[in-house]
Amino acid sequence: QVQLVESGGGLVQAGGSLRLSCAASGRTFSSYTMGWFRQAPGKEREFVGGISWNGGSTDYRDSVKGRFTISRDNTKKTVYLQMNNLKPEDSAVYLCAASTLIRLRIGVAGHDYDYWGQGTQVTVSS
Repeated sequence: QVQLVESGGGLVQAGGSLRLSCAASGRTFSSYTMGWFRQAPGKEREFVGGISWNGGSTDYRDSVKGRFTISRDNTKKTVYLQMNNLKPEDSAVYLCAASTLIRLRIGVAGHDYDYWGQGTQVTVSS
């Protein structure tokens, strides 16, 4: 069983930065592919970015490339999402996800992940 707890959300002005953290339980965290998703009110959940089990590969949705960076510290069982130059359209609940299902690629769909956190709210004011 894997438990994920996100933190670091909040209210920020456009152009500002936030760093989200996702702390995981589970003895084999270092083997999980990790992802970040977001969901705004009335919209579908969407992939933000993901990182491979060893941190060697990352992938991002086009709208956040160059602004968001995913990293992980397997010794702390934590994955991070550094968000810079935030825009109002980045406002959403951000969810951390872990995958024990895939290892050779970074999943971009919700069904690629089998464990989810509760989410943390990010609000960007204009």
